[in-house]
Amino acid sequence: MTPLYERLSNGIRVRVQPRFSLARSEPADRQFVFSYHVFLENLGDRAAQLLWRHWHIHDATGDDTEVDGEGVIGQQPLLVPGARHEYESFCVLRSPVGWMEGHYTFERGDGTRFDVAIPRFELAAPISLPENEEGDPLMH
Repeated sequence: MTPLYERLSNGIRVRVQPRFSLARSEPADRQFVFSYHVFLENLGDRAAQLLWRHWHIHDATGDDTEVDGEGVIGQQPLLVPGARHEYESFCVLRSPVGWMEGHYTFERGDGTRFDVAIPRFELAAPISLPENEEGDPLMH
């Protein structure tokens, strides 16, 4: 089962479910593609609009990347109390393991801006070891 990571801050719940995409990956070329499904929910009593995103992406090679941009996948959803928004995106790592975390910047109707934490979530490609005829892992 794919893990679900969750964090609640400033009345906005963020849940993230990452998945490894073997079909889009090229392990021999050190390209490991991970998709992640994000669920946002306004549990507060005031509307808020998502304006900005900031991601910190880390892989096991020590390659750290910071990504900033407006909205999410071209949208800046307005979340009234009780409203939900979800989207899916992806990242490419140079190693089979890593993690992502970050924050969204939201704005209330009165112009007040605040950050909502995105929980750190693990990215891990399944690793298979070569097996002998009996199905036991080969260790060299």
